[in-house]
Amino acid sequence: MNKINEIFASNVFSDAVMKERLPKATYKALKKTIEKGTTLEPDVADVVAAAMKDWAVEKGATHFTHWFQPMTGITAEKHDSFINPTSDGKVILEFSGKELIKGEPDASSFPSGGLRATFEARGYTAWDCTSPAFLKDGSLCIPTAFCSYNGEALDKKTPLLRSMEALNKQALRVLKALGNTTTKRVITTVGPEQEYFLIDKSMYDARKDLILTGRTLFGAKPSKGQELEDHYFGTIKQRISDFMKEVDEELWKLGILAKTKHNEVAPAQHELAPIFSTTNISTDHNQLTMEIMKKVAAKHDLYCLLHEKPFAGVNGSGKHNNWSMGTDDGMNLLEPGKSPHENQQFLLFLCAVIKAVDEYPSLLRVSAANAGNDHRLGANEAPPAIISIFLGDQLEDVLEQIEKGPATSSKSASELTIGVNTLPPLPKDATDRNRTSPFAFTGNKFEFRMVPSSASIAGCNFVLNTIVAETLSEIADKLEKATDLDAEIQAILTDIVKNHKRIIFNGNGYSDEWVAEAERRGLPNIHSTVEAAKAMIDEKNQAVLEKHGVLTRVESTSRYEITLENYNKIINIEALTTLEMAKRQIIPAVIQYTTSLAESINTIKATGINVDISVQTESLTEISTLLASLNKNVSLLEKAVEKADNFEGDIFDLGMMYRYEVFEQMNTLRADADKLETLVDEEFWPLPTYSDMLFNV
Repeated sequence: MNKINEIFASNVFSDAVMKERLPKATYKALKKTIEKGTTLEPDVADVVAAAMKDWAVEKGATHFTHWFQPMTGITAEKHDSFINPTSDGKVILEFSGKELIKGEPDASSFPSGGLRATFEARGYTAWDCTSPAFLKDGSLCIPTAFCSYNGEALDKKTPLLRSMEALNKQALRVLKALGNTTTKRVITTVGPEQEYFLIDKSMYDARKDLILTGRTLFGAKPSKGQELEDHYFGTIKQRISDFMKEVDEELWKLGILAKTKHNEVAPAQHELAPIFSTTNISTDHNQLTMEIMKKVAAKHDLYCLLHEKPFAGVNGSGKHNNWSMGTDDGMNLLEPGKSPHENQQFLLFLCAVIKAVDEYPSLLRVSAANAGNDHRLGANEAPPAIISIFLGDQLEDVLEQIEKGPATSSKSASELTIGVNTLPPLPKDATDRNRTSPFAFTGNKFEFRMVPSSASIAGCNFVLNTIVAETLSEIADKLEKATDLDAEIQAILTDIVKNHKRIIFNGNGYSDEWVAEAERRGLPNIHSTVEAAKAMIDEKNQAVLEKHGVLTRVESTSRYEITLENYNKIINIEALTTLEMAKRQIIPAVIQYTTSLAESINTIKATGINVDISVQTESLTEISTLLASLNKNVSLLEKAVEKADNFEGDIFDLGMMYRYEVFEQMNTLRADADKLETLVDEEFWPLPTYSDMLFNV
């Protein structure tokens, strides 16, 4: 057995471990709960808990924790040891079914968007038995959902699990109407491609902006960036390769299917991509992946940056969310087959997605919104903020036929010959790929490319699941009443294509022409997180989330509040950090340099020698002028921050103030500082430069 087989899932209480350690009746009962959602009886939970504890202790664990995902966007955990005292002054190791199933962390200190007051502290965590427990840092980690005392969702996982049930219910209705009597469950699957930057830890430690905000608030454009396109898929440096190797091994131990690794477009940027998993498991795994990458980076004297735009002017980082629907008996519902025009099942599910995306673009947009992503969308290698779907030539042709009547043909794939006899002909796909599309069909799945690199993928996936469940529900309603099934299917497909074809765009999403065309089509172009947040209080959006039991209106409104509150806090922190660095690092350094320059000029003048010192004097004048401008902009930013601090109006209006006053003034201040960086002697400049950070790894 090779090393990978030996270590893979070695730290997971997997199905194989359960089958080995649980009595047959207990294993069968637990599997029934996992697969069918039946209630887990207390006596069964006790047996499972005891087996989990024994397994964990054998592997060195001393504690257990309910591992959950609050609205902070990261994970949370409270660790309790297995020990309980005995009457003779010793301890025994115990773990009950009650402790496995339910936890009670303090709910008052997590973001709740008004669902909980500070004094209302009680909250609950509930075991998600569909996601396996695992070992991490000497603790047994139990994936859980997190809710308030009154049952409102306070986390990312709960609405995701609800949405998976909603889609399963509606997809089964469609399949049953099509005559499928064997499929018992429909699941969504996801494979998130994770982009990130690695820089030397010493460089990170010298940048207060990276430490406090995750991105550089200052930094002049380096002489070389990514314009030579020599980093993408380039040879991986040994130091980075060692890091990647250890990350793979740590992820494999946790049962995470880490598959692909490579250099990305920007210098110091990389990507890790796993094989797809069930959506809730994939979400858990992605949270672990981000945590593991940071921990392993520290061991290699590196720092892993997950911010969407840590460096201005070069490629930002995203998380491409590869989403599909499959059945328990092995069908991929988004697999077109060799003749898509004849595949009614595929076309129905494809059109359900098309209609969903066109009807609820604002929900998809807010699911990919955060302060960091505002820097990225529309920039290098990132899709625009306009939601559209890329289908490719083959499927676009099929839909054009459907609009006019039944489709009768599909463009077929061919062979690609390279012109070298020793190279074999390559099978050529029926359509090209489009890297500028935010929502692209890529063969048997959709790739949602807008998702922020630092974010949980739970948000975008519960939105996708819910809106597709809604359109599948509408399709099922019609199919179940149909007297002529084929005619009804054709009518459904034709109606969707005619009314929602505006969302399909196969062209260049980066172009200015597309922005104008999208506006003509009536597609929204939502520029910032603040404006995107409104989607969570939109009546239509709240109605669909409530209809399918994913979020109540109160829960949706709370997420609107949380999104804006988080945005406002982030921009405030960035503004305060900008001021601190400008006043305590950059301005003193520039003063020191101009003083040195002035002393040099005076020293030369004192010699009495008539020499040309115009270079020195012009440099001193230019730098001093910029320094005065920088100082003025510091004062203006201080006033903008003070205005926001004292604002007592609506949270949305405060967000707009932070976005269009505070943030814009930060950029104005930065422009002066970045220009000064190019003029001041590097021995005086107090910060590692972009060249230092991006090329000295």
